[in-house]
Amino acid sequence: MPKLIKDAQFVENDWQLVSAEAEPDEVLSLKASHLLVPFTLWQDHKAELAKLDAEIGVWFASEQNPAELLTEEEIGQLPVIALDFPLFKDGRAFTYAALLREQKSYSGDIRAVGEVLRDQLSYMLSCGFSSFQVADDVDEETYLNGFHDFSENYQATVIKPTPLFRRRQV
Repeated sequence: MPKLIKDAQFVENDWQLVSAEAEPDEVLSLKASHLLVPFTLWQDHKAELAKLDAEIGVWFASEQNPAELLTEEEIGQLPVIALDFPLFKDGRAFTYAALLREQKSYSGDIRAVGEVLRDQLSYMLSCGFSSFQVADDVDEETYLNGFHDFSENYQATVIKPTPLFRRRQV
């Protein structure tokens, strides 16, 4: 099972990430206590999934903007929203995380899944991500050091909404 980083430490990963190709019947028969299901499956089978004895989170493919696809009520009900990084060069999830935090006031867990690289952790954190699912073979110490690559941001971020030049004014 992939490793999970939360609060800048490796923690137990109890969330089972359901494949985009999974059939609804297959998902409904899972015995996991925490499921991260693809948005389209969740959207089409909300009622059945709600009957499971499991906490349900939703993950979005890189072409799906959760801030546009979810209602305010749905956003408030989800404990985890996971955003997929399918490739190193696809950064749409950075924007989606910031939109969820800044425009939708989402306070739950925003999880990075897929190609989560050590070099991007600091920036992901500043965009609003709060947990990171990484490959099970990564060096834990090396990854945790990724949170300290930058001591300051010039631009406004989700965690520091005032840009540096405004913070430096006396």
